[in-house]
Amino acid sequence: MKNSIVYKSDSRGHADHGWLKSHHTFSFANYSNKDRVHFGVLRVLNDDYVAPGKGFGAHPHENMEIISIPLKGSLAHKDNMGHGETIQVNEIQVMSAGTGVQHSEFNPSETEAAEFLQIWLFPNQLNVTPRYQQISLDVAQRKNNWDQILSPNPEDAGAWIHQNAWFHLADLEQGKELAYELKDPSNGLYLFVLEGAITLEDEVLDRRDAIGIWDTTSIHLKATQKTQLLLMEIPMDLPNYLQ
Repeated sequence: MKNSIVYKSDSRGHADHGWLKSHHTFSFANYSNKDRVHFGVLRVLNDDYVAPGKGFGAHPHENMEIISIPLKGSLAHKDNMGHGETIQVNEIQVMSAGTGVQHSEFNPSETEAAEFLQIWLFPNQLNVTPRYQQISLDVAQRKNNWDQILSPNPEDAGAWIHQNAWFHLADLEQGKELAYELKDPSNGLYLFVLEGAITLEDEVLDRRDAIGIWDTTSIHLKATQKTQLLLMEIPMDLPNYLQ
């Protein structure tokens, strides 16, 4: 496919700390790949497994939009803004780190592992007031359809962040075809196959494969089996403060 880059599942960085197992699409912690630092404003896409009763102690972030999407189990969150929440499957959590936050994440179950996506985007402005948001998602809205779970607009569907980005989830039946029209033609797309398999023009993408696409206004794909997808429409140009 023209103007695209494929990220095969087995090409990701991998870290195994026992209680934490993580696959890194982009350079992160001890995984360093000069050819995989970011895709547009998408800086981090970690596919994490957290063992029962384990988690991340309090640690700082600043000037980053941080999105967590649980895939299995749950995570207990605490931060220095006064939030103490547990995020479940079919919810999304957003933190605008801005001028600085401290938070911890812990798997509260003693029997069930937690699996979640940790996604970081460069914000479109520095030093915003830190904020936290957590919302429930309606799984029925994504059946054979793009369900918007995040946008730049607090009044729009889903959570919101300080970036010109839109996230969608879709659950597709085998054989279902689906198109997507970009909301901002200057943006790019990052499509991540959570489960199942698809064809996208001449590309075949399986479980945990991904593709980044730019210089296009739309895509059309087909599920070759029962499939779950995460689609991120994001700016391709880095913010001025990084240029």
